Amino acid sequence: MQAVLPRRKTGLVLMIVWLAAALFLLLIGSQSARATGTSETQLESAQTVFTKAVIIPVEQGIERGLEAFLARAFASAAEQGADLVILDINTPGGEINAATNIGQLVRESTMHVVAYIDDQAFSAGTFIALNADQIVMTPGSTIGAATPIDLAGNAADVKVISAWAEKMEAAARLNGRDPRIARAMVEIDLEIPGLKEKGKVLSLDATQAAELGYADKIVADKTELYQYLGIEPDRVSTIEPTLGERVARIVTSPFVMSFLLLLGLLGILIELFIPGFGVAGTVGLLSFGLYFFGHYVAGFAEWLHIGLFVLGVILMLAEIVLPGGIVGIIGFICLASGLVLAAYDTEQGLASLGIAALITAIVAFLLVKRYGVKGLLSKFVLKDELRSEAGYIAPRDQRELIGQTGTTLTPLRPAGIVRIGGKRVDAVSAGGYIAPAAEVVVIQVEGTRVVVEEREK
Repeated sequence: MQAVLPRRKTGLVLMIVWLAAALFLLLIGSQSARATGTSETQLESAQTVFTKAVIIPVEQGIERGLEAFLARAFASAAEQGADLVILDINTPGGEINAATNIGQLVRESTMHVVAYIDDQAFSAGTFIALNADQIVMTPGSTIGAATPIDLAGNAADVKVISAWAEKMEAAARLNGRDPRIARAMVEIDLEIPGLKEKGKVLSLDATQAAELGYADKIVADKTELYQYLGIEPDRVSTIEPTLGERVARIVTSPFVMSFLLLLGLLGILIELFIPGFGVAGTVGLLSFGLYFFGHYVAGFAEWLHIGLFVLGVILMLAEIVLPGGIVGIIGFICLASGLVLAAYDTEQGLASLGIAALITAIVAFLLVKRYGVKGLLSKFVLKDELRSEAGYIAPRDQRELIGQTGTTLTPLRPAGIVRIGGKRVDAVSAGGYIAPAAEVVVIQVEGTRVVVEEREK
């Protein structure tokens, strides 16, 4: 019995040791799994730890007004000490020149830039996103469809498309994205088997973009975006455009530019044919004022341009009363120069002014045909008449007094009263003092002014 008991005790001890070893190994495995899971979670987030983030909205069309706002917003973000900029992109596209400048602004920023696409980033919006350091999309959002189009909505010239495709490829290569896909978003005739058919424009949803390397992450919302970037929400602020910048964005649109110039020219033209300063003149001045205000806020117009415009208007008005035509030509040149130079692009300014001037010329022809030239000139001709019925009394013609003689009733120093033909007449002496009761003769009559001189005895 004594030999059996030690054996039982030994077996029990061994069992306890084995259980302890198993428990220890289980704990080690659990810690390892946790470490692995933590490591994987860290890999899912951005590698850089950010301390300050700024959200900048990129909404509506891409134009020069947005370019000016983004330049101000990036500068403001840097002043705030931000090391992360999130571009909240939702745009159907816009102007190539504006997109090119914005892309350069994003590309050259010392801050980490993330393009967050919550809805759409088409055309110029795609180019801006490709210039960012990262692209993050939400389910259902899209990117691509970057074929340039003209004002009529048709595909642009081949040279424009080719140049734009090169820029898109260069932007894709910045972060190791497939340049063929970027070109396929531009060129309609390019074919990529299994992805894009010839004759169609390539656009990608969030899932396709992630599979093809055109989205670095898909998140549900901004909360998940902040988690992915590893930044707390309270360290994120938003830079919104000011009221002036919002107006500038609208005014600097090519269509709105042409419309404002047309309203301005038509307002002044119609005002010339309609008596009194009314609605047309007010609308015209407000249109020109809004045009210059928007371009001034956007940073394109200067006081010199506004001064040229005002000088042009003054000279053109002066031409109406000054013969020769030279003043009017100089005035028109000053006016046109002010409008064109204030535009963000000289070529676009000339095009907008040309369209507005052409339509204004057609309307002017119709107005002249309807009212005649007198209708225009009547604005600058005095129409009021001085009638006796209204109480106006014209001075009596006294030219018959010339050569007649009379006698002074009062001293003339040099004005006084003389009696001529039995009537009292106000008169002035042609020389110096004339004493009372002196004989005088009328030598000149100018309206109501009767000039006399003392008659030689």
